[in-house]
Amino acid sequence: MTIISAGKTDTGKTRKNNEDSYLVDEGLGLYAVADGIGGHEGGEVASRMAIEGLSQIVRERCSAADHGISAECDPAGTELSRAFTLVNGTIRQAAAENPALLHMGTTLTALLFRETTAHLAHVGDSRAYRLRAGVLTQVTADHTVIADQVRAGLLTPEQAQKSPYRHVITRALGIDQELIADLQVLEARPDDTFLLCTDGLTEMVDDAEIRKILSSASPQEAAERLVREANGRGGVDNITVVVVQIKDNR
Repeated sequence: MTIISAGKTDTGKTRKNNEDSYLVDEGLGLYAVADGIGGHEGGEVASRMAIEGLSQIVRERCSAADHGISAECDPAGTELSRAFTLVNGTIRQAAAENPALLHMGTTLTALLFRETTAHLAHVGDSRAYRLRAGVLTQVTADHTVIADQVRAGLLTPEQAQKSPYRHVITRALGIDQELIADLQVLEARPDDTFLLCTDGLTEMVDDAEIRKILSSASPQEAAERLVREANGRGGVDNITVVVVQIKDNR
C-alpha cells in the first residue's frame, strides 16, 4: 500500500500568530499535528518543539523506503510512546530554563504507518479521524474537562458545545512530569482516509461537513477546502489539518 498526503496550517481570522505546527513525512510514514498553549511565544515554541522532537526521535529509530508503508520499525507504537515521553521532558526543561516560556505546553496527535497498521499516539484536544466506506469516525478522545463530563454522562454533547470551559485541557505535553498518552493500533485499508486536525477546524466545521469534504477530494484539495471552510465560518482559532489517504499499489 502507498500513502498520499497533504497538510495545511492557517492563522485564522482572529488570531495574530499561529501556535499550531504539523508534520507530513511520507518517507517515514509519520504524520502529526500540535496546538501550543501558554501564550504567544510559549505556544509557538512548544508546538514546534513537539513536532521537531517527534520527527527526530522516530527517524533515529525507524525508517521507511520508497514513500510507502513498511514494517522496518518494530514495534512502532512503542517508538511513538517513547518519543512522546522524551519530547515532554524536553519541553518541560526548556520552560524551566526560560521564564518567558513558563507553563508552555502543547497537544500532540501522531500517526505512524507500518504495512497495514496505523499506530496512533494522542495527548490533548487535537483529533484524529478515519473515513472508511463513507463513514467518518473520531478515533481519539478529547482530553478536556468538558469531554470528561460528557463521557461521565454529566453533560450532553449539545451542552458541551456551548460550555465556556470546553477548551480547558486535562493533558498536554510539557505540563506534567508524568505524561500519559493514549495509544492505539488501527487497521489501515486501501481507500481509508485519515485526518489529523487541531480544534480550530472542529470548532468551526462539523463532522458531517468534514466527511463530505474528505469523501470528494484529494488530500491536497481536502486540506485546502477544510481550512477555507473553517475560515469561512469565522476562523476564531488557528487551523491545522493533515489528510492521509491509503492507496493499493495493485
